[in-house]
Amino acid sequence: MADEDELPPAPILASIDRGWREISAIDEAYARGEIDRDGWHARIAALIVPAFLRGDNPRAQSGYSGTEEEWGDARSLIAAAIPRSGTFLDVGCASGLLMEDVRRWCGERALEVEPYGLDISPELAALARSRLPAWADRIFVGNAAHWQPPFRFDFVRTGHDYVPPGDQRSLFAHLLEAIVAPRGRLLIGSYTEERDETRAEPSLEERIRSWGFDVAGRIDRPHRRDARVIRRLLFIDR
Repeated sequence: MADEDELPPAPILASIDRGWREISAIDEAYARGEIDRDGWHARIAALIVPAFLRGDNPRAQSGYSGTEEEWGDARSLIAAAIPRSGTFLDVGCASGLLMEDVRRWCGERALEVEPYGLDISPELAALARSRLPAWADRIFVGNAAHWQPPFRFDFVRTGHDYVPPGDQRSLFAHLLEAIVAPRGRLLIGSYTEERDETRAEPSLEERIRSWGFDVAGRIDRPHRRDARVIRRLLFIDR
């Protein structure tokens, strides 16, 4: 899926990039009833899959345009929310880079994390398998909104924009009920959000709580490029 860190909230941006405009147009078409869920996923895939495959490094192939240092700053929030050894599933794994890095980052804290990946795009799953042949049988193809796993995972990371607008609640419910292991944790993010003190709209955390989920914790980190936004990760314990 498109990288949330590269798409800050539209009102914050002085100039909105082409990717943001196209994603917004797809969302609007869905809201008007011009396309259904399958159509939404097809249009998103047509937008991002070729762009990811054209990437000349694993970060770009995961939809991230920043440097290796910026990638680590943004994505290590995910490892910070993993408190113990266990299995880890990256929903929307793309090139598989996050699978590698979460294992490494957790290993630096003496945690043994076994990574797995899921992607809705067969082409991106094939890319991850080619990059990580030793883990090829750990990389699955499927739509996280209704995918049934071969077993449950201790830690499952997802983005909140992997489904059409309005479908996030059902996505999180399915992941918690069918994919996260008992006493496991659903990780949402990392994503970029306008700072609490300036944001006019409800935060993602507030929306998730309004849907009946108990958000167990949040990790924030300053954004390197724009002080008006923050990087954030939420987690829900099962």
